[in-house]
Amino acid sequence: MDIKELLVIGDSDLWIHQLQGEWTIKNVKILQYLHCMKKLCKQFTKMEFKHIPRIHNEFFDAPATLSSMIQHPDKNYIDPIKIELRDQHFHVDEESDGKPWYYDIKRFLETREYPKNATNGQKRALKRLANHFFLNREVLYMRTTYLDLLRCVDAVKATKFLEEVHAVTCGPHMNGFTLA
Repeated sequence: MDIKELLVIGDSDLWIHQLQGEWTIKNVKILQYLHCMKKLCKQFTKMEFKHIPRIHNEFFDAPATLSSMIQHPDKNYIDPIKIELRDQHFHVDEESDGKPWYYDIKRFLETREYPKNATNGQKRALKRLANHFFLNREVLYMRTTYLDLLRCVDAVKATKFLEEVHAVTCGPHMNGFTLA
């Protein structure tokens, strides 16, 4: 494409400093990538690296995610992707009875008592379902297939957590597509 000057913007401060030779590489697995990048750098007359913190990286991450999902035709030009920003508001529906979704499971683990008016089928289902949960004092966790524990939260906390994650307060290390 006859590009002579290139600005590389990345969210890994470590990688950028290693590429520029300012920091040493301790992980030998990365050496192969470094040699490849240095070979590519020789193809340009000017190459500049700029670090953008991950928290400010959502504009650069979105096109990369979209482009990885598209089959590119064999041509030098790719049509630009238009991105429109919208305000995001999250809301998790609350239970009609005002209790969190996990109320019956937590109560069963605490007292081994079934809800009033529960049928035999509902009792068996609750007992089977409770095997996938773990109660630590007042906090209920759900076990995953990998034996990780996921904290059970009510609708108010779930909405708060969604807003924090999407506001990049928590700084997830995954792209938006994976996060969704």
